[in-house]
Amino acid sequence: MTQATLLWSTWQSLLQSFAWAFTRPGHRRFAEWVTALALNVEEHTITQSTLAIERPADWKAMETFAEYGAWRAEYVTRSLTRLIEKAPGRTWHGYHVSAVDDTKVHRNSQGVWGTCTFHEYTARCPNRASTVRAHNWVCLGALLKNDGRPAWYLPISGRLYFRKSQLPRPSPTSGHTEPFRTKCELAVELLREQARTTGGRQLAAFDGGYALQTVIRPLVSPEDGSARIEFLTRLRHDARLYAPLPERHRPNQKWGRRLPPPRQGGRWTRLWHEGTAFIYGRQRKVRWKEIVCVWRVSGHEVAVKAVVARVEGYKKRFTLVTSATELTGLQMVELFAARFRQEDGFRDLKQRLGWEECRAWTRNPIERTSQAQWVTMSLLRLAQFGLESEGEVDWWYRPPWNPTKDRPSVLDVERLFRRHRPEIQQHLSDWLGAEGEVA
Repeated sequence: MTQATLLWSTWQSLLQSFAWAFTRPGHRRFAEWVTALALNVEEHTITQSTLAIERPADWKAMETFAEYGAWRAEYVTRSLTRLIEKAPGRTWHGYHVSAVDDTKVHRNSQGVWGTCTFHEYTARCPNRASTVRAHNWVCLGALLKNDGRPAWYLPISGRLYFRKSQLPRPSPTSGHTEPFRTKCELAVELLREQARTTGGRQLAAFDGGYALQTVIRPLVSPEDGSARIEFLTRLRHDARLYAPLPERHRPNQKWGRRLPPPRQGGRWTRLWHEGTAFIYGRQRKVRWKEIVCVWRVSGHEVAVKAVVARVEGYKKRFTLVTSATELTGLQMVELFAARFRQEDGFRDLKQRLGWEECRAWTRNPIERTSQAQWVTMSLLRLAQFGLESEGEVDWWYRPPWNPTKDRPSVLDVERLFRRHRPEIQQHLSDWLGAEGEVA
């Protein structure tokens, strides 16, 4: 079997998992769109994507599918989640680890559905606008363990956040008004959706911006019968921590004695530990102190583990907290550092797959284009894992100016597709059939 045939066979098998989310012709358009995104080297619009696979007559059918085609977004998410469940490293320290964060996808026009204005924190020079118009996505992705190397990040799902004063206008046909939901509510919704699909023990890793009662308590103390989801996040230096209640306490007492805040973690009556872990690109020495306590944000009924750590190469201490109290402080630092791979994923989505190149104006194409790009990036990684499981090891480029490169990037997988472009196009055309049919 040639490498091109193996690649197409692996890719087609992955795409077949999404058949139940569409009608039969709709699945063909979806597979065509995702494959075109992987092959496209220009702007990742539908027009350029059809040119990338040399099927320009499919342009109208693709546009129609993106706007009006039957598309069950929750089924697509479920299929992608189940595919990722089979990937190596999905379980990390006994947990399914998911990263949650938000990112802005810039759109200039006020007429684009769902855009809001935001302060641009990176606008530090006079020729950049301090206020931008963008889609603000709250996104969830899987973090996969990769021993001795940076973790893999595979995007899975997302929700659009709208400012309360800038909710989208009601649809002229349905008159439906989009409800206001905070980023915290959207993050909890994404995590619960993931827990329902995968089952097992879940660990949500997120930055301190989501370390709020509106996120923490619904995860660890759900009131609607949802499964408990553990969390790992950054801890404020002045966080209020308390010792667990002693056996003898007053009937109405909820909190134990107040503990020193994390900025004074050296005063905790615990021993310092030392170890090494793969943190931010290399093995680093870590010296940490951990304590099981109660945190004001999570409530008096939930035990948490707080950690203060000194990491080699960093002047400031790491202060972290988790409800997964069986994790060691070293594991907590390792997992939290892996969360940064989500930022790399956002970069790849925007620079490699054209997340900011969308030209859609209405709701369906905007949401579907984003989901198609999340699926494409995750399938590229899954195709990589499939090739490696078949013994393919020399398919990605190791440049002479970077002899330490020890893992393929998303761009390397795209280069593999483009190297076999004629064969992939032929296989795709044989599978799709005649051009120009509307899904």
